[in-house]
Amino acid sequence: MPLRAPRGFIDESDPKVCQIGHPAPPWLVNYADLMTELVCFFVILYALSAALNKDVQKASKDVKEMMDKGELKGEVKIDKDGLKISIEEQGMAGFFESGAAEPTKEMDSKLILLVPSLRKLTEDHELLVEGHTDNQGIHNAYFDSNWELSTARATSVARLLIEKYGIPGGHVGAVGYSDTRPIVVNDTPENRTRNRRVVFFIKSASIGKKAAATKGGEGKPGAAAAPPAPAAGVPVEPAPQAAPKSG
Repeated sequence: MPLRAPRGFIDESDPKVCQIGHPAPPWLVNYADLMTELVCFFVILYALSAALNKDVQKASKDVKEMMDKGELKGEVKIDKDGLKISIEEQGMAGFFESGAAEPTKEMDSKLILLVPSLRKLTEDHELLVEGHTDNQGIHNAYFDSNWELSTARATSVARLLIEKYGIPGGHVGAVGYSDTRPIVVNDTPENRTRNRRVVFFIKSASIGKKAAATKGGEGKPGAAAAPPAPAAGVPVEPAPQAAPKSG
C-alpha cells in the first residue's frame, strides 16, 4: 500500500516533485544558473572590498567631507584600480599661472588639506599625480604643447609633495594627459576651468616588502644608501669631485 503524503505536503506523484532516477524539471536549470551567477557576483564584490583597505576608505570619506564643506572642489572615486581624488580650480584662483607649471599658493593650500591622507596612504601604496589641461593650445619659450605643460605641472606637484611635505619619493610618480581626458566638453570658460585639474591616483595594489625597505630612509627626500665597507687590504679610491655649477 503506497504511503500517503501528510496533510500540507506535496504528494510524490505531483509532476513538480523530482523522482529518484528521473530528470530534473526544466525550471531547475535556470534556477541553478541564477545561483551560480549570484555566487560569482558576491565573490567579485568580496575581492573588490578586500583590495580597498580601511585606510583608502577613510581617506575617501575625509576628502568627501572637505568637499561637502566647500574646502575642496572636485570628485572622489573608488574603483577596482584604487582611489582617485580629482581637485578642480575654484573661482578666479588657479592652481598654476597661465602657461606656467609652478604651483601657486592656491595649489599649496589644497595640498595642505590632502597631505595627511596622502602621507598615510603612501606608506603602503603608490601615488600617481596626473596633470590635465583644457584644449586651449599653447606654444611658448618653455612648452611646445599641452603635453609638456600637463607633465611639467604634475611633476611640480609631485616634487612639492616630496620636498616640502615629506611624501616618500620612491612611492610617487607623475604623468601628464594634456587635454585628452576632459570630464566636460571644452565649450565654455567654466568647463575649461573644470578640465584644468590635478588628480591624485592611489593604486589599490599594496607595495608590500618594498614599502618596508623605503621606511628605513630610501624613500625620504635627500636620503642615500651608505656605501659598502671596503675589504681588508684593498685601497680605497677617493670619491670624484662634483663639477662646479655654472651660472
